[in-house]
Amino acid sequence: MKKVCLIIGAGAGIGGSVGSRFAREGYHAALCRRSDASGLQTLVDGIESEGGSASGHLLNAVEDDALENLITAVEEIGPIHTVLFNLGAQIGNRSLEATTLKNFELGWRMACLALFRVAKVVIPAMECRGGGTLLVTSATAAVRGNAGQHSHAAAMGGRRMLCQTLNAEYASRGIHVAHVIIDGAVDAPDTLGKMLGDEQFAALRQARGGDKDGLLLPEKIAETYFHLAHQHRSAWTHEADLRAHSDLAWWNHESG
Repeated sequence: MKKVCLIIGAGAGIGGSVGSRFAREGYHAALCRRSDASGLQTLVDGIESEGGSASGHLLNAVEDDALENLITAVEEIGPIHTVLFNLGAQIGNRSLEATTLKNFELGWRMACLALFRVAKVVIPAMECRGGGTLLVTSATAAVRGNAGQHSHAAAMGGRRMLCQTLNAEYASRGIHVAHVIIDGAVDAPDTLGKMLGDEQFAALRQARGGDKDGLLLPEKIAETYFHLAHQHRSAWTHEADLRAHSDLAWWNHESG
């Protein structure tokens, strides 16, 4: 039975690239996303065309029991060795007045509550099997709160703290939790591309992509994630931040 890499938030960017990377090493990649069944199937087909093993699962992470039922179903495929929690929680740049209570709560539900629900199910199972890895994609907002990012910064800050509490409780019991801050723009059509629109995304790629290496490349991020999941426990990374070589780090930027 193959070990499973469960990816919650599998678009044609970080999630899909991580699935491909793990599948090349013999894992079954269980790819989960909220919508776009055809896009999901394209990711599965791409992995299988390279000789890998994959399955696609549509998931609304804020629905009651949806995450828990998903994990139970995926465990029937094989033991979950690695989970990539890759759900975004960005609701856009909004002033305090324009951020409704529902908007604010949605960020928390996606960034914090959903991660907590996943951890409640997968970590005990991993511990019983002797170990496992929970990789958590995060954002600059986890460490810097900008104007208009009330929901996102609060949600991502909470996500970061939850990773720390999980590590405090479970690292000594064989569970590796890695919080990864993506500090910059990712060359991902499913996320940044949709947010910017085709024209602006194409312009960004022209200005900073290609041999300029000014955008974070999903396939290179996937290499880091695979490494994190296979580190020796004597030298675990619990938090990392990734950015393109030409970008200033988050601590060198003025907020706003």
